[in-house]
Amino acid sequence: MANLFLLQLLNGAQFGILLFLVAAGLTLVFGIMDFINLAHGVLYMLGAYLMAMFALATGSFWLGLLLALGATLAVGLVLEWAVFRRLYDRPHLDQVLATFALLLILSEGVKILWGSAPLNVAMPELLSGSVPLAGPLRYPVYRIAIIAAGLATALGLWWLITRTRAGMLLRAGASNRPMVAALGVDISRLFMLVFALGAMLAGFAGALVSPVLSVDPGMGDQILILTFVVIVIGGVGSVKGAFAGALLVGIVDTVGRIFGPIWLKLVMDPAAAAQAGRVLAPMLIYLLMAAVLSWRPNGLFGRPS
Repeated sequence: MANLFLLQLLNGAQFGILLFLVAAGLTLVFGIMDFINLAHGVLYMLGAYLMAMFALATGSFWLGLLLALGATLAVGLVLEWAVFRRLYDRPHLDQVLATFALLLILSEGVKILWGSAPLNVAMPELLSGSVPLAGPLRYPVYRIAIIAAGLATALGLWWLITRTRAGMLLRAGASNRPMVAALGVDISRLFMLVFALGAMLAGFAGALVSPVLSVDPGMGDQILILTFVVIVIGGVGSVKGAFAGALLVGIVDTVGRIFGPIWLKLVMDPAAAAQAGRVLAPMLIYLLMAAVLSWRPNGLFGRPS
């Protein structure tokens, strides 16, 4: 039982890292621009599809990853220039409707280009296999690499936001956007930087997960819902909160789905416990969100209203 718990804890951490990569860019967009982007999950899906295409075309996982990151960054810049900048001063309802329409357009575009059948990406030979953890327990090297890549990205974001001029402007923009503009900062360039960074992080998450999960047109929808949960739990505009919230959601969701029915068997009939576990498991992250908001209404690291 202890080995199973450790395994699921690692799986939850890996899932949380992927959620963080998607949520980090979106929480910056929320915090700095006050902009609701429902199309953010599509960039995660697009990163996975571009990874599958480039890896197949080049025969190299690493070259495919590099090209997918560059392509996702370019797509984010084009979308910001062509669509998003026209919505910054519009009401939230307009932003929701426009970005939802963009979500549908891009999802259909993916189906037209790559079809509806799931795609697969070969795992790199360097990261194949598994390593021993405790006793007979082994864990895939690639999943450990995902955790390491996510932690390195989190450290890079921390350095960017807390130790660079660009990060100073991002933090200032999140606190008082009109004042930053009045000081002569080019807000349009700042917004483009945030969107480009968010798009690349989402694409990076999609590219990383492509050898683990099948690449399909609906993969961005579920991740978007979980990303919003992460942002609400962590606090809007806080990258530190996004990291903490993503780990919490990933671990609670993964561990709860496996151990929920097991724990329920202690107080219920096995058949009823299994049924109740299947019903309750998807609700755990929303119960977690409700508990956090009842304790801290602005999220774990959110700014007071």
